Amino acid sequence: MTAALAALIEQAVHSGPGAPEWTRIEQDLLASHGQGRADALIPGLQRMVEAWPQSAQAHWLLGVALHDTQKHEEALAAMAQAAALAPRPEILLGQAQLCHETGRPAAARFAALCARTPDDPRLVCKLAASLAAEGQPQAAEQVLVAALERHPAWLDGQRQLASLRQTGGKPDFDRAYAEAVRRAPDHAGLRLGWFTELAKARQWASARRVIQDARHTLGELPALQIASAYLDAESGAADHDPTLFDDFGVSLDPGLGLARVRHALRCGDAEKAARHAEAFLSTAAATAFWPYLSIAWRLLGDARAEWLDRPDQFIRVASLGLGSGQLEELAVLLRSLHTMAEPYLEQSVRGGTQTDRPLLFRHEQPIVRLRQAIREAVAEYVAALPPPDPRHPLLAPQRQSLRFAGSWSVRLRDQGFHSCHTHPMGWISSACYIALPPAPGEPPAGCLRLGTPPPELRLDLAPYREIAPQAGQLVLFPATMWHGTVPFKGEERLTVAFDMRPM
Repeated sequence: MTAALAALIEQAVHSGPGAPEWTRIEQDLLASHGQGRADALIPGLQRMVEAWPQSAQAHWLLGVALHDTQKHEEALAAMAQAAALAPRPEILLGQAQLCHETGRPAAARFAALCARTPDDPRLVCKLAASLAAEGQPQAAEQVLVAALERHPAWLDGQRQLASLRQTGGKPDFDRAYAEAVRRAPDHAGLRLGWFTELAKARQWASARRVIQDARHTLGELPALQIASAYLDAESGAADHDPTLFDDFGVSLDPGLGLARVRHALRCGDAEKAARHAEAFLSTAAATAFWPYLSIAWRLLGDARAEWLDRPDQFIRVASLGLGSGQLEELAVLLRSLHTMAEPYLEQSVRGGTQTDRPLLFRHEQPIVRLRQAIREAVAEYVAALPPPDPRHPLLAPQRQSLRFAGSWSVRLRDQGFHSCHTHPMGWISSACYIALPPAPGEPPAGCLRLGTPPPELRLDLAPYREIAPQAGQLVLFPATMWHGTVPFKGEERLTVAFDMRPM
């Protein structure tokens, strides 16, 4: 599609705005946005802008392509020019989104768009997110509450409101779900969403009440039966029942698959866990199952564990090349971004906070400097990888073009740590140390542990490596590798982390 679109762009340079190919370019570019295919299109789009500098559409299309390639500052300039020429809603939305992603004020822009179409759920979510990011969590909450008053079964809004309240330290973060279920008692999605939030918080007793009431009201729906079995497995109520998930039959539902794999490991049946996990390797959910195959294969003494993880080859420690003054400047900025009271439920942070928004897209100079240092270190890591292997999650993807799949900062307090986890949405993961306590405690206090499975699975597997952090140090490893940290003593541990994905 990229070649065909490039040919259309060349035609559009000569035909001018209003020609049929301009509409086709817009449709195709928007359809492929986010897939990272725009690099080859940018020179042609720049020629469109040069040929038709008064065309808002040309500037906007260039901005969309630049955004897709994560050239945010250039994309924002193109969007601003498009908005100055023709402030159409789609252009203003692109401008607002780029402002938000780069750490600039965006709430007023989203509010103006919401005023035009107040019931657009996408805009309501973006307005609430920008208000919260700009230090107005109460205003963000009010926006979501008002929308949910009109549409109580809006699941994305319910999730966002629960997360906003939970990270704000409110113990009744799930109360909007309770209110919505009272208004729409037959809505299974609401009840399952409510259950999911409580399960993420490990509030097992409350989660059980929600699912029992759902089954009483709605009957024995398969989704409710699976949720009940998941609850029994993860809460420890069915620790020694290896048949817990057997009645659900053959299924490639990733949620059920992960529950089965985890329960088999918890019951000591690594062979069963491997069999269930291997069934998903040809699906889009494969990255979520590779980490569990690593565990199962290690327990079985299967050589494929070494083939998959290769800790001596795939774990790399590098220097960011930043001086102490640059690290302190970065630390000051990062501290100002940690505004939440509690970490996200679905993340690994225990005893600290995590930033919102994609950190490495921000415009401030300390972040720009860090981003460049990271790109150089990742390029060296990728260049040193073994030859491609289509069977391997790290070695199979193309490596010509890399993108950030996510980036954030974590600030841990005394005795804080990361629980053992992996990053299913990533390809290469990281730990980047900015500020550390001078005396974290006796080793291995504060260490990064790589290769240790989650403790709730109760498996006796030693870590592949324990790395004592140093300020200015970057550790890179496969996103499928289990990792966590050991609690430490001290006032603060400030880090940056990110995932990379290939394109």
